[in-house]
Amino acid sequence: MPQNIDNNNIKNNIIKIIIPEEMDKFRIDMAISQLLPEYSRAQIQKWIKNNNIKINNKLCKAKDKISSQDKINIIIENREPIEDAPEDIPLDILFEDEHILVINKPAGLIVHPGAGNASGTLLNALLHYIPEQKNLARAGIVHRLDKDTSGVMVVAKSEMAQKNLISQLQDRTMYREYEAIIEGVLTGGFDVNMPIGRHPKNRIKMAVRNDGKEAITEVRVIKKYETHTHIQAKILTGRTHQIRVHLSHKNYPIVGDMIYGARKVVPKNSSETQIDIIRRFPRQALHAKTLKLVHPNQNKNPNNNPNNNPNNNQILSFTAPLPEDMNNLIKNI
Repeated sequence: MPQNIDNNNIKNNIIKIIIPEEMDKFRIDMAISQLLPEYSRAQIQKWIKNNNIKINNKLCKAKDKISSQDKINIIIENREPIEDAPEDIPLDILFEDEHILVINKPAGLIVHPGAGNASGTLLNALLHYIPEQKNLARAGIVHRLDKDTSGVMVVAKSEMAQKNLISQLQDRTMYREYEAIIEGVLTGGFDVNMPIGRHPKNRIKMAVRNDGKEAITEVRVIKKYETHTHIQAKILTGRTHQIRVHLSHKNYPIVGDMIYGARKVVPKNSSETQIDIIRRFPRQALHAKTLKLVHPNQNKNPNNNPNNNPNNNQILSFTAPLPEDMNNLIKNI
């Protein structure tokens, strides 16, 4: 830990901090989140609300400003473990070290338990594979893919890594590239910058709407077919159903995406087998192909050698091959 943090009492769940000069006039929650990167700012704000943090032995609010040499006492609250049941669900692991786990999620696997899906999720699988994940919010999951979208996902294995990865998502420095098969033939690529919000009438859908949140998608052509196009889609924001909504809004729905207007288009002179494969495709033909991120091991302790971890501060790239069902669909369009 930095020299301004006394960790002698950490065994008693107490941390003492003397605010350094460079953090003079910082908000208290911001200063602590930078000094203790293994804890999220939301967690720190919760401790302040619960009167677990004092400035010079006085209670404070998250917005309070601190001065250099202020003495901060923090009573650490242990996070309540996740109560969802571990389940032995196979994981297709692309990469793993002490900080992150990268998987290739199959279509059909739900990420989080929810109404009607209390088990059989990625979260249940993580709790079985790494029991310690129960001590992390959402078992270390920092982003999601729809149930029927396949492809690359990263999971944090520590609170520090989770906070860092979430920051990369918020700062739009994490690169996410998808592939999809859409109905319609594109003449070329295009960009979509249209806000997305909850559909005004159908609560399970999202829609382009003026009062929605910013959403940016870049679409490029991989290959054109008679009635379909194989595309690449890069997202600069991470809104729910973003690629599906933007493509549908442009009248290029993804094959199999009945929620967002797929029309079951088939090429002329298709065989019965081809027609059956296209019209019965059981999910949206969308795959998270590539994920690039900065490795979260931002080791700032001068007493440790950052070269101890060969992935420290590196940009890592992970690719999941197009699944067999989408390859088979491409052969028949």
